[in-house]
Amino acid sequence: MKSRKGFTLVELMVVILIVAILAAVAIPILRGRIEAAKWAEGRSMMGSIATSIRAYCAEQGVGNTPVTTPSGTLPDTVLGFVAGDCDGTYFADADFTYTIVTAPITSPPQFTVTCTPAVRTNAPTTPAAYTLTGNADGTTTWSP
Repeated sequence: MKSRKGFTLVELMVVILIVAILAAVAIPILRGRIEAAKWAEGRSMMGSIATSIRAYCAEQGVGNTPVTTPSGTLPDTVLGFVAGDCDGTYFADADFTYTIVTAPITSPPQFTVTCTPAVRTNAPTTPAAYTLTGNADGTTTWSP
């Protein structure tokens, strides 16, 4: 009797089933990593804005005397940002807003930087926004 070499149909179907199960598990995990990588760009830009706010507060003496502090969106020349400074692959200047709170005068100024991606078509969708809250002495917290 002549021996035949190769795989049977059942063996091939089992291999295809195993590969399909692995793909079904891996794809959602990879999508989550892609969203996290996109948000890394936004958080980096938010950190730059926070650094500019701290520098502004140090230069202007914000917190020691009552002053009018800036708030709004980028570009903002008060903080040293010109148009396009926070434009990236997934985010644009219009996605970032900030506020600075200086009351009471005895405490360090507090600020909030918010990023809500709305301009770029390939922007991350989950979570809908990130917020960086901090104060001029260097303490920061991220949310969502």
